[in-house]
Amino acid sequence: MNEIKAVVFDLGMVLIPFNYDFALNRLNLIKPGSGEKVMEFVRENYHYFRAFEAGKLTTEEFIPMLMKAGEVEDLLSIDEFCFIYSEIFSINYDVAELLSRLKQNYRLFLLSNTNPVHRKYGYENFKFFRHFEKLFYSDEVGHVKPAPEIYQAVEKYSGLKPEEHLFIDDIFEYAEGARNCGWKAIQFFTYDQLLKELRVMGFLL
Repeated sequence: MNEIKAVVFDLGMVLIPFNYDFALNRLNLIKPGSGEKVMEFVRENYHYFRAFEAGKLTTEEFIPMLMKAGEVEDLLSIDEFCFIYSEIFSINYDVAELLSRLKQNYRLFLLSNTNPVHRKYGYENFKFFRHFEKLFYSDEVGHVKPAPEIYQAVEKYSGLKPEEHLFIDDIFEYAEGARNCGWKAIQFFTYDQLLKELRVMGFLL
């Protein structure tokens, strides 16, 4: 038996894969080249995207930047753009199914760098969220991974020791950020790899 009492999941690419090409192609149908211009703007101004994820920019401040970059501000409403920008997600059903099994013996939390637009227009109604005791979203916490403060927000709520948390994230730097806070961590690649590493750690699945 291991000392883990809480399993903390990342969201994007672990539970919900995403592909911005879907949004890019939809925007290109509205105005050719628009999708590429939006994605180029995000790449070249990534600090704005991170500020949005950290809750430092509002939807009303960030989304018009994207619409202007894509030259669709006169073709779409903010609401219409948000739908297109957020229809990029699918579900890793094998990982999602694992939640109900883990919940029998461990507390479950979600910890994600995300934003209110993707949440509202993209994924908030996915049923697997019911398995989590609490959802920690970067824009609500006010910090993004791998800042220590976002992991500490989970600890403050859980009341558990750092080493009693296991974090699962597809990005090495974010898993390492958890380790730097004293957590255990697994970098996610595939469901089979995750299952194998959990069993090596003593999880009964």
